[in-house]
Amino acid sequence: MKITKYVHSCLLVEDQGRVGLIDPGMFSLGSGLLETNTLTQLDDIIITHEHPDHLHLPLLKGLVTKFPHARIFADPSTAIKLRALGYTNIQTESQPGVDLFACNHEPTEPLGPAPKNIGVHYLGRLTDPGDSHHFPTCKDILALPITAPWGTLTRAAELASELEPKYVLPIHDWHWNVAARQQTYDRCETFFNGLGIKFIKLVDGEAVEL
Repeated sequence: MKITKYVHSCLLVEDQGRVGLIDPGMFSLGSGLLETNTLTQLDDIIITHEHPDHLHLPLLKGLVTKFPHARIFADPSTAIKLRALGYTNIQTESQPGVDLFACNHEPTEPLGPAPKNIGVHYLGRLTDPGDSHHFPTCKDILALPITAPWGTLTRAAELASELEPKYVLPIHDWHWNVAARQQTYDRCETFFNGLGIKFIKLVDGEAVEL
């Protein structure tokens, strides 16, 4: 499986002749790394929830314009809003290769209500929970949100320890500067190595093969 991170929580996943893009948010477009004209294939667009750091409408429009047959997977609430904007190829149920599962967005009160959130097991190998730190199982590769207004690095580490994936991919970390991110990645690598889990130090725009 080939995986490329495009800032924060956006992952381009390529495997088995399929290409999926998870959570194309506002930080991805502004990075200059994710350009629709550089993509040659896109079969699935998966949106875990409607927050703009996971769903940026200008980026979604560009993707669908170039790849009109790409399926958009979203929770029912987000799907209603997207259909109102004219998007049609939207799925809210699991399909072969895209196994959606229920998991709540972590609480955001008192800053505001939490949106509906879904997780996905993609192509039987990668689990991405959106903005959740509470779900019971994962595949061999876990995309793990490691910092957020609603969560902590310690809870993220605890969760991965419970689920025991083979690989951990850090996501949801735009909030850190480069030095803080690197320092934390080093610390996570040491911690997870002690558990027999490989922590992958993703670099935006650079693909890894797992």
